[in-house]
Parts: sequence; C-alpha cells; structure tokens
Amino acid sequence: MASIFTRIVRGEIPAHKLAEDEQFLSFLDINPLVEGHALVIPKQEIDRIFDLDDKLLGDLFAFAKKVAVGIEQVVECDRIGISVIGLEVPHAHVHLIPIRSVSDMNFARPKLNPTQEDLARTASRIREAIDQIS
Repeated sequence: MASIFTRIVRGEIPAHKLAEDEQFLSFLDINPLVEGHALVIPKQEIDRIFDLDDKLLGDLFAFAKKVAVGIEQVVECDRIGISVIGLEVPHAHVHLIPIRSVSDMNFARPKLNPTQEDLARTASRIREAIDQIS
C-alpha cells in the first residue's frame, strides 16, 4: 500500500506544496510545530533516509537547502532546523523547522492547528520566496 506521501505525490491527497521537481517534493506539515514547518521527500517511495543512494541523498539535501532558504526569508526565525526521524511515515523525509530555540524542534510538544487558509497563505509566501531564489 502506498504511503501517505506517495499519495500526495500522485495528487490523491492535497498538500500545500512549496517546491517540486522531477525527483523531490516539499510541502507544509499540516500539524506543524511552528509556522513554516515543512517536509521534503523524494518522490520515489523509499522507507529509510539512508536507503537512498548517495546521489539521491545529496540531491535531496540540495533541494531541501533551496526550500530552507525560502522559508527563512518568510518566517521569522534564527535558523532552519533539520530533523530526520522516520517513524511516523514509511517514506524517507526531512523536516525543515524554523527555530528560535532548540525547544522549537521538540516533537513531544503540542502541535499547532492552523486553518487551511493559514497554510495556503504561508505556502504562497514561501513559494514566492523560493521562486525568487531560482
């Protein structure tokens, strides 16, 4: 059975996309720790991040860098934190989280509950920033 991320890639489940190319997709987390919390995934369904071949892994992080720069231009933060946990969805992914302190990356704390309109507005602003980088 396809992972929820594969279903997003196929367009079966909507997402607030930030960037996309032939190999990768980035979109906002619908249960974010902070505003601008995004996910970056390979479109190919591979369970574990270190199962990606070296080139794909390197390309994933290059793609994530572009997204992170866009997020940082839109969301007030000191930097973008990166987390790879991989337990919640069996599809390799990287969390990009705007942070001001290490506690902003605590996945045990309560998540935000933004509206679809809030997510759409944030995604639009981040996409514009990414488009200016490219």
